[in-house]
Amino acid sequence: MIELPTDLPADLAPLSWLLGVWEGTGVIEYTAGEHRHQGEFTHRVSFSHDGGPFLNYAASASFRGADGMDEPVALLAETGFWRLARPLTDADPGPALLPPTGEAAPRTVDDVEALRTDDGFPLQVSVTHSDGTLELYLGRIAGPRIDIATDAVVRPAESREYSAATRMYGLVDGHLLWAWDITALGEKLKSHASARMAKV
Repeated sequence: MIELPTDLPADLAPLSWLLGVWEGTGVIEYTAGEHRHQGEFTHRVSFSHDGGPFLNYAASASFRGADGMDEPVALLAETGFWRLARPLTDADPGPALLPPTGEAAPRTVDDVEALRTDDGFPLQVSVTHSDGTLELYLGRIAGPRIDIATDAVVRPAESREYSAATRMYGLVDGHLLWAWDITALGEKLKSHASARMAKV
């Protein structure tokens, strides 16, 4: 059973089911040119909050590979922020360290509900990878399902080609299911990894 906190900022209500630490395993299946990448990985995802209108996100994955591997290989470490997309007001700080220019009033459930459309709430996710790659995802959250796609990918000049991605998250029978499609290494957008995780 998923327990939801009751003391969250109103903007986090649609995202509240994500809160906590999730762990599980997944599979990689991706062919690029002549090379086929495949195997199992362990995955750990954490969603937390510090009182702001966003979730803090962190994830790591290690490749278990095929039978006979001596040690798992670290594949991924990423961190970021998840938030409902909404127009900023004078009560919001930024950019950078600039303080708000207007008086802040607490956002209410009605303010958040005004963001809802027929297909859910608009979502904005920023992710930084340990290799220096930055992703900005836009998408929707509708109940226990999230669909996001990259609006921008910024990567270091020396990194491998990677230009777009989509991710899907869903809560099914108390487990967090996740799938990641990518456009990379000269291939068109296609599936490359998926996982199933339980809350720990």
